[in-house]
Amino acid sequence: MSTATSNEPPRSHRFRTAAGAALLGASVVLTACTGSPPPEPNGSAASGSTSTATAASTAAAPAPAAAADIPQLVENLAPSVVTIFTEGGLGSGVVYSEDGLVLTNEHVIRGNTTVEVAFADGQRVEGTVKATDPVTDLALVQADRTGLPKPVYQTDLPRVGEGAVVLGSPLGFENTATAGIISGLHRSIPGSASNSLSLVDLIQTDAPISPGNSGGAVINMRGEIIGISEAYIPPSAGAVALGFAIPAATAVEVAEELLADGTAEHAYLGLTPGALTPQIAGQLGIEASTGVVVLAVDEDGPAGRAGIRPGDVLESMEGVELNAPEKLLAELRNRNPGDTVGFKVKRQDQSLDLKADLIARPTSNTPTGR
Repeated sequence: MSTATSNEPPRSHRFRTAAGAALLGASVVLTACTGSPPPEPNGSAASGSTSTATAASTAAAPAPAAAADIPQLVENLAPSVVTIFTEGGLGSGVVYSEDGLVLTNEHVIRGNTTVEVAFADGQRVEGTVKATDPVTDLALVQADRTGLPKPVYQTDLPRVGEGAVVLGSPLGFENTATAGIISGLHRSIPGSASNSLSLVDLIQTDAPISPGNSGGAVINMRGEIIGISEAYIPPSAGAVALGFAIPAATAVEVAEELLADGTAEHAYLGLTPGALTPQIAGQLGIEASTGVVVLAVDEDGPAGRAGIRPGDVLESMEGVELNAPEKLLAELRNRNPGDTVGFKVKRQDQSLDLKADLIARPTSNTPTGR
């Protein structure tokens, strides 16, 4: 995964009119996790306990272990967590169905149509990339193996403070377990909106996540999948054990959409958001300390048709304060194409109420768009 930093300096803030690729949706800029040498991302904190899971039978998923029985949890879930090898490195994955379907991160398999899937019992088989969704950084791989133990995916969010175990292949060490707690919910990684749509509305954990864990499992003390490992903030940024996972509810919803027709549907607003700094507020001639500045607008998209312009500051959406671009992306993640959303907009000395009718995200290959 790609390394996320908490103090990323502001990008260049040049207000542009809508045109071409700059407006149609930034694809997720996450580097596939490699085992050796380690890549940049889905990495981890150095603290937390680490143990290696033993190989287990792949017949049927065992009953969940008793709460807090971590060795039994690891033994039970090991057959449901795989290592995915690509030409560029490796990542992890989680069994989604008994017939060999595996859920992983899109950035793990990006650029590949076939991969190799390794199981806890040592067997390795060919896998075919079945469908991908860069917006949520999720993908499905069809492994050439059946009779796999499908784990339980818990679609309710965990509670902050409850135990968590991460299973995957950090730095190529297959079948590794790390333990911690759920540290937070609905997290967005600051500074990520400029190059990624996926690092929003995440589960935070202090269970170490390292390069190679990408796409692996985060489980609770009942042995249920509560998240898919996604990213981390490295110690070099001053972080201590800051890892992030895609909630299982999001993973299941996207996986089912991908199974249905090969695509996942997302609401599209059609603008490029940026952080509002005091310097930018001064350039715009506005008195605003919070909000999301509009860097560019797709004139034919919902934002353009609603009258939103480059240089506008979005203060709130449907009454929810927008204090960062990542907050806007998180709010849009919870909306559907066809929804109408209202914005409080600051434009120089004007305060405007504008409504946008969201549409489905275009399937164009052009690179940006929210």
